[in-house]
Amino acid sequence: MELKRLKRDVLYTGRIFDLIVDEVEYPSGNKSVREIAHHPGGAAVVPLLDNGNVLLVKQLRYPFGKHILEVPAGKLSPREDPKVAAARELEEETGWIAGHLEKLASIYTTPGFCDEELHIYLATQLRKSDGGHRREEGEFTMSVHEIPLKEALTMVAKGEIQDSKTIVGLLLAERHVQKKV
Repeated sequence: MELKRLKRDVLYTGRIFDLIVDEVEYPSGNKSVREIAHHPGGAAVVPLLDNGNVLLVKQLRYPFGKHILEVPAGKLSPREDPKVAAARELEEETGWIAGHLEKLASIYTTPGFCDEELHIYLATQLRKSDGGHRREEGEFTMSVHEIPLKEALTMVAKGEIQDSKTIVGLLLAERHVQKKV
């Protein structure tokens, strides 16, 4: 690491992330401060139905004050396998179960200030869960939308889908589908 950490203060420990302030020193001897949102990581899943449609969820994203369309996703529990989390979030948010989960990528969502690593999976061989979805209280207004993959990609190009994990997931899902043709 090019920076030497001199001091670390945890300013806030929250349910979703912690706020950390580090005092650092550059190789030149100059000092600075780095602010970090520490996040345990997450898993996202692109559910691809046999007919070529994807399942997206529309949910309220409080910081933006509106509902946005995105792939199912959620925070990892301590030491949780991201693949297990992806399967859990798929069933919780959509009421579908994957017969097959394949990892597409891991991404750093906002590396300028946050250490979240998000693992993105493609879910295929989908079947409806006997129990349906099992949403948490904050997800009660969530709705599931079945959209042709090509239409979802058009929505990305038009700026109608702006969520980064969804954009990455859809583009990688399309690439995966193209390889199989």
